[in-house]
Amino acid sequence: MEDYKLLLFDLDGTLLRSDKTISQRTLQVLHKCREKGILIGISTSRGEQNILSFIEELQPDILITSGGALVKYNNEYIYKAEFSKEETNQMIATIRKVCGIDCQITVDTVDSHYWNYKIDPKKQDQSWGDSIYTNFENFETCSLKICVEIFNDSQIKQLQKLFKECDCIRFSDGYWYKFTKKAVTKERAIMEISTACKIKIEEMMAFGDDYADIGMLQLCGKGIAMGNAIDAVKEKADAVIGSNDEEGIAKYLEELLH
Repeated sequence: MEDYKLLLFDLDGTLLRSDKTISQRTLQVLHKCREKGILIGISTSRGEQNILSFIEELQPDILITSGGALVKYNNEYIYKAEFSKEETNQMIATIRKVCGIDCQITVDTVDSHYWNYKIDPKKQDQSWGDSIYTNFENFETCSLKICVEIFNDSQIKQLQKLFKECDCIRFSDGYWYKFTKKAVTKERAIMEISTACKIKIEEMMAFGDDYADIGMLQLCGKGIAMGNAIDAVKEKADAVIGSNDEEGIAKYLEELLH
């Protein structure tokens, strides 16, 4: 572990178990890593407002949220990539035109998370932070990330063609796609962190399970795939460990610490 100064963790499917909690064993081993001077970071596609309970629990040194659109170090924002109010409004209008007026959309801003789900997200996941319901009519707010549920392949291809200046990635656990500014990814955020913290990329270890984590795992000095990760992630990782429900992270770090 002496070769690493920063550990970066995706949340869902990685640091979080299926019940959306972090095990006590994992928390204890992360505390031991901190005692050795290793920084702890979260790198998630969730918006900051949707992970407040985990921030309180982990007290991370580094926070990468909204798929890399917002980066915080020592409680200060060091990088922000937003769509303007006009861009956000136009993108939502285009999404509704292509995918239907009733398609499900979420929007991350620096201060809030907006949604038009048919079911309140907190009823499905109690760890989910406060969200604001909106019908997205004349939505004029700067945004970090826009997600849309798309079941039709032709619709996502059409949006990708229309939103050429966006980075688009699908989440493997459903039919949701995220749109951020072009080249806004977790790995781009990590480069910002490297500069701000003066930590070399090779001194970072990253853990993940989904498409949005592939670049991060390939970039860092060591990329670790969870046992429950999709095959595309496992193929690109330096190592594959136990699943998020099998104390995979805790067991792996305990071995490195001894």
